Amino acid sequence: MTDLTELTAVRLVDGYRKGEFSPVEVTRAVLDRAERVQPEVNAFVRLTGEEALEQARRAEERWRRGEPVGRLDGVPVTVKDILLMRGHPTLRGSLAVSPDGPWDEDAPSVARLREHGAVLVGKTTTPEFGWKGVTDSPLSGVTRNPHDPSRTAGGSSGGAAAAVALGAGPLALGTDGGGSVRIPASFCGIFGLKPTYGRVPLYPASAFGTLAHVGPMTRDAADAALMLDVIGTPDARDWSALGPAPGSYSEALADGVRGLRVAYSPSLGGQVAVRPAVATAVRRGVERLAELGTYVTEADPDFADPVDAFHTLWFSGAARVAQGLRAAQREVLDPGLREICGAGARYSALDYLAAVDVRMELGRRMGRFHETYDLLVTPTLPITAFEAGVEVPRGSGCRRWTGWTPFTYPFNLTQQPAATVPVGWDEGGLPVGLQLVAARHRDDVVLRAAHALYGAGVGRSDGR
Repeated sequence: MTDLTELTAVRLVDGYRKGEFSPVEVTRAVLDRAERVQPEVNAFVRLTGEEALEQARRAEERWRRGEPVGRLDGVPVTVKDILLMRGHPTLRGSLAVSPDGPWDEDAPSVARLREHGAVLVGKTTTPEFGWKGVTDSPLSGVTRNPHDPSRTAGGSSGGAAAAVALGAGPLALGTDGGGSVRIPASFCGIFGLKPTYGRVPLYPASAFGTLAHVGPMTRDAADAALMLDVIGTPDARDWSALGPAPGSYSEALADGVRGLRVAYSPSLGGQVAVRPAVATAVRRGVERLAELGTYVTEADPDFADPVDAFHTLWFSGAARVAQGLRAAQREVLDPGLREICGAGARYSALDYLAAVDVRMELGRRMGRFHETYDLLVTPTLPITAFEAGVEVPRGSGCRRWTGWTPFTYPFNLTQQPAATVPVGWDEGGLPVGLQLVAARHRDDVVLRAAHALYGAGVGRSDGR
């Protein structure tokens, strides 16, 4: 018997076309799985139940007539509760947000999914306003790792990552302002892509400005390419959105990786202490890329840690989130969020513009770097999942979540496409991720490399 919850979106669409199973069967299986895993990992703030089944019934009828409405007709998808989904509150993990409606609009990415017939099965958890790299909030509590519920799922798209890892929908929409797609994807052992900024339109605009990307979280790179083909189209509500994609990301996967120039940076030039088990698994993944025909050189991008500039931009965004809140609303905020809001409110306009200068110089350096190298490969994170319910690992000496995410947030500053692929396990059975970074607008290169690793068995869903 086929376990429908373990199938990729590409396989589901093929099965619908051949009549092997139906959208209703698949949606029922996904909803059942979501309800079973929810008490253990807390991935959802809301399941849509009958509404999703009604969408699936309509998709089933379209497939019966041989008239699918789009490329994801009948495929279950989850939506992070940062993004608007028509008919349901978007509370952003916060007790300060009123659930009162009308909630009558979809975010651009959600609208594209709906147009292509996707079945929207629920909203997934987020820390309050997506502010940190783990997923717990005053509204929905702690989201846990599917491989060890005592550990964090990562964040801020932690619910999305846990849902995909456990078969509660093959596709998920996440957001990434400093690693929030890649961090939980790495911790949970799935694929996550932060596309080039603007490739996936965002509305309403994020308070964190042009750091915030929307991206797919999936079982493999082929599913992410399919999903990006759907959601990566312009929307008039986002003035910073890119124009139409240069071609199909799904079709580009066939181009493979032979001849690509790869820079492997195991520690960003010695700036990052990486756990041995993580370093070993990532190096094996890099060796596999070399076997697939890439030219691998150990080389580091030329930049110092931009964390201070990132904090200026990030904390200022948090202060903007809280600016319109009343005193009573501020009192119910996550204490950590309240703290960085205070820090952000103390920055001056000149501080902010100085951080923008750092960002622009970093972008220039990475632009020149990618004149030599098609891809940069690093660990996604220097560690694996730690205790659930805390912002930083105990005893790490880190003050904020950025202390243990040095490989992710630099590439939000530069707006480059970056993805994580599961490449192994640590000694405790927790997933390890490898990060692939390409020049702006070369999402196709990231997806091709990830797809090649999956094809070589490196990123298999079982991780072994």
